[in-house]
Amino acid sequence: MLQGSYPELDDLLEMMGEAGKRLSDIEASEGTAGNISICVRWPIDLSARFPFNDQIEFPQSVPELAGSTFLVSGSGRRLREIIDEPLASIGCIVVNEGGRTGNLFTSSKRRFERLTSEFNSHLAVHYDQILSSGTNFHALIHAQPLRLTYLSHIPRYQDEHYLNTHLLRWQPETIINLPEGIGFVPFRIPGSPELMQATLASLRKHRIVIWAKHGVMARSDVSVKRAADRVEYAETAAKYEYLNLGAGEIGEGLTLDEIHAICKTFNLQQNIF
Repeated sequence: MLQGSYPELDDLLEMMGEAGKRLSDIEASEGTAGNISICVRWPIDLSARFPFNDQIEFPQSVPELAGSTFLVSGSGRRLREIIDEPLASIGCIVVNEGGRTGNLFTSSKRRFERLTSEFNSHLAVHYDQILSSGTNFHALIHAQPLRLTYLSHIPRYQDEHYLNTHLLRWQPETIINLPEGIGFVPFRIPGSPELMQATLASLRKHRIVIWAKHGVMARSDVSVKRAADRVEYAETAAKYEYLNLGAGEIGEGLTLDEIHAICKTFNLQQNIF
């Protein structure tokens, strides 16, 4: 939930660009992989940056979000280029009354035919989180961090408890920033209703979820850069785990006593360790 002075359109585009560049820097968005969206529930003037509009139909009805604005990356656009060419990469949707359709506002610099193919998952998660929390801001990122995705191919890391006890043991910052741990969704076809439903359920309990053999989705109700941070924290944990596998698993990580002491000091509620 954001309070006080709300970010304006150019601020939101800048933060989306910075998040996209960081994801590229950590090898989490090769080529045109990955997508970003945010939902804001305060008025935004789109006319100067996005003067063209077409009506689109949503994959599901979101009546409670009437008047809300989505900023969404276009299909085939590179996350690393948003920072330099936001008007070419982003579409803005204002939800119409009834929540079945929206007006898609774009720029003359638009370089995409349609929004990200994962928009059904983005829309469903935004809707679910906003209804449950009442937040006026919500951000989502899908990225494909190298080592997290690799570990999701190994059967024992497909067990959510095993995954978390092994990834969250390497740095105090990981349990501090991801106290609910990392969710895990078994492989589903990208863009499918099955992936959407599984993601929706997992993100009710976690702030980041692994899509097996595909990547991750992370959320934040504070900023899109905070969602990118969660991808980076989880990927750093996976780097440590990957290093440890390569070294013959000689590292022990933080002990249970050390993790419990961290949680007590920072007043963290967690049920992983």
